[in-house]
Amino acid sequence: MLTISQLASYAGVTVRAVRHYHAKGLLTEPPRDHSGYRRYDARDVVRLIRIRTLAEAGVPLSRVQTMLDADPDAFAASVAEIDQRLRDEVRERQEHRRRIARLAAGDSLALPSEVAEFVARMRELGFPERVIEIERDSWILIAAQMPEAIPALMDIKRAQIELPDLRRLYLDFDFDGFLAVDLDDASMSALVDRVVAFVEAASASAHGLADPETVPVVGDDLVRLLDEAFIATFPGASRMLELLEERGWVGWTDMRWVGPSQD
Repeated sequence: MLTISQLASYAGVTVRAVRHYHAKGLLTEPPRDHSGYRRYDARDVVRLIRIRTLAEAGVPLSRVQTMLDADPDAFAASVAEIDQRLRDEVRERQEHRRRIARLAAGDSLALPSEVAEFVARMRELGFPERVIEIERDSWILIAAQMPEAIPALMDIKRAQIELPDLRRLYLDFDFDGFLAVDLDDASMSALVDRVVAFVEAASASAHGLADPETVPVVGDDLVRLLDEAFIATFPGASRMLELLEERGWVGWTDMRWVGPSQD
C-alpha cells in the first residue's frame, strides 16, 4: 500500500496534482488507515498514470473522466476530436507567429501586408517621415472599415507613387516645417499651385488617376475622418484646403473639381 507521496512519485506527478485530481473527482480518495493516512494500491497508480497521460496530451480535465470510462470506439472518437482541436489551435498559433513577425517593423502594426510594403516603398523613396506617418495611419483607418477594398486601392497607390512629378511634389518640400508656416506665407500658395498643376495635368491625361469605375467607394464619414486626421497632423492644412478651394478643388482624401471660388 502506498502513501500519497509514494503514489505521486510512481505516477510522475506532484502531491498537489493528486489532490487536484481528487477534487475534480477523477481519482477516488481511499479510506484512511488506523494511523490516519490514506493508502493507495496499484490500481490507483495505473489510473493516475492514465489521467496524467491524457492531461499531458491536451485533453481537458472536464473530459478525462468520460474518456477513462469510454469503450474503445468512443475513446477513439474522442481522441480524433481532440486531435482536430489541437490541430486548429496549432494553425491559429502559427498565424499569430506570422503576425508577430510582421510587427517587427512598427509600420506593420494593424496594417495589411500590401500597405506595409507600400509604406516601406515610401521610406525607400525618401518621403518625409511625417508624410509617411499620416499615410500609414490613414491606411489603418481604411483597412479597419473596408478591408476588402485594400488590394484595389493599393494598386492605384503603387502606380501613383512611382510618378516622378508626384514624388517631386512631396520631396521638394520640408513638410515637418512647411505646413506649420504662417497662413499668409507665399510658400503655401506655391505648394497649392503645384498640387493643382499636378492634379489638372493628371486629369487631362488620365495619367496617375484611376478609372472611377474601378475605384472602391470610400464612404463620406470615412473621407471626413481621413481629412480630419490630415488637418490634425499638419497645422497649415486647413489653410491649404482653403487655397485649393479658391482654385476650384475641394477635399483632400477625395479631391473634386467644383469650380473656382467667387470670393
